[in-house]
Amino acid sequence: MRVYELAKKEKVSSKVLLEIIKGLGIKGKVAASSLSKESIEKISSHLKAEKTKTKKEEKKKPSFVSRAPIITLMGHVDHGKTSILDVIRESQLAASEYGEITQHIGAYRANVAGKEMVFLDTPGHEAFTAIRARGARITDLVVLVVAADDGVMPQTVEAIDHCKEAKVPVVVAINKIDKTGINVEAVKNELAKLGLTPEEWSGKTIFVETSTKTKTGIKKLLEVLSLEAEMLELKANPGKSGEGTVIETKMDRREGKTISIIVQDGKIKVGDNFIVGDTFGKVKALINEEGKNLREAGPSVPVKILGAESLPLPGDILRVVDSGAKEINEKRKLPVQNDLRRATAKVTLEDFFSGVKKDNRNELKLILKGDVAGSVEAVSESLEKLEAPEIEVNIIHRGIGGINESDIMLAAASNAIVIGFNIPVENRIKELAEKEEIDLRTYRLIYEVIDDVKKAMEGILEPKELEENIGEAEIKRVFVLSDGRAVAGCIVSKGKVIRNAKTQLIRGEKIIYQGKISGLRRFKENAKEVATNYECGIQLENFNDFKAGDHFRIYQVKKVPQKL
Repeated sequence: MRVYELAKKEKVSSKVLLEIIKGLGIKGKVAASSLSKESIEKISSHLKAEKTKTKKEEKKKPSFVSRAPIITLMGHVDHGKTSILDVIRESQLAASEYGEITQHIGAYRANVAGKEMVFLDTPGHEAFTAIRARGARITDLVVLVVAADDGVMPQTVEAIDHCKEAKVPVVVAINKIDKTGINVEAVKNELAKLGLTPEEWSGKTIFVETSTKTKTGIKKLLEVLSLEAEMLELKANPGKSGEGTVIETKMDRREGKTISIIVQDGKIKVGDNFIVGDTFGKVKALINEEGKNLREAGPSVPVKILGAESLPLPGDILRVVDSGAKEINEKRKLPVQNDLRRATAKVTLEDFFSGVKKDNRNELKLILKGDVAGSVEAVSESLEKLEAPEIEVNIIHRGIGGINESDIMLAAASNAIVIGFNIPVENRIKELAEKEEIDLRTYRLIYEVIDDVKKAMEGILEPKELEENIGEAEIKRVFVLSDGRAVAGCIVSKGKVIRNAKTQLIRGEKIIYQGKISGLRRFKENAKEVATNYECGIQLENFNDFKAGDHFRIYQVKKVPQKL
């Protein structure tokens, strides 16, 4: 048999066959002469072995399939996020037991024209950012819901900034278009100023006008989401061991420790051993958003898992392991905790410059909150004008009002510093910032903000002064002395009040006085300090405008050396 005849029989090219013949060491001018029976058998045997090897390799290759998109609805309160979800799945979330179950899962599935979509339940950006703060990205698309009658509101701006930092595609739903006297074009203009320019204005953002009362635009919104998901080409491998991200955790009286996750790859089955965060377990039950028990859950399926030894944190990754979950967990526990600590270590203003040198960090991210729009704008403009070699100031979010949980979680997710200008900060927010290792700073003067940031950029920041809370007191009644000076009659609600300590007098959300306590009395006697639940009289230097309901925050200042 000649070479070309054997090539035709074996369904390979003559060129390939000649290379095989050469590789097998068959000598002679085989291209022109007939091959011996022995040579043919040797070549055929080799080709058969190669085909078997190729088939085995193909079997080992992962089998990827399309998965459902995971979508989060975000926006300001009462703009219609939950109502849109209700229309999509034709339920009454707020009123039904079904809704109760869904809130426990934190996500649910909807079948739209034969295609499945997964929606992360409200609250929107709080859950979205808390998960991302731990290094996990679970959302594929965001629907920003903006009410046509309200327009852009504070939480709208927060949501936009969160999406920008996460680099997640955004579709805008302008909701409540059934209301009279609305101006949709004005809303679009507001959003365009924030970087979401409509496609019809030569921008990149798709806008859909909706009404949950008339169900206008919901079908179009779903079509847009389906198209956007197709463009993302979302894939997963259902044949591998399951892996998913924790959305919520809960200690349930009836079910015990429950973990709500969205499966992102592979399959999780009842009986599987798993590790998650710094704990482990064995899947005792898989429960979907309708409360039904499943035998297994594949990619993009939201499910509640029973069987964990302890509760992990939102954003932790759950992975199925073959066996010995406890032993694996013990071996990985310390390294995982250390890795997590390194991964979530946050930048401070003191060590920013040394971080630039070490990690080539060239961006100082800031979150700025202030008492009034004018102040926020003035501070923003001054900070953005600062220049230093290869360093840029990036204000990723700015707003009016007090610093809230969302600001801290955005800072955690984005490695940013939080700056408050002329506003008080609640103790729970300070505690959260400390827990998340966020550098939270407050200022009363613009030049102090600018000076600190400039020094950080130049790497010459002086040791900072930290305020340590000593106590709190509430004014119950105001007394006026014969010499015209006022005394605030207070009850100490927390900690203690110390004479000559520093204090802020807070009315609503505004600081109306900052200085030191000049006088402290218990009844008619002078006192050095007054403890919790005791009454006292407080006087301030050159200040008499006390009002019942005002609050004192008493603190002392400590200097902390910089870390350079």
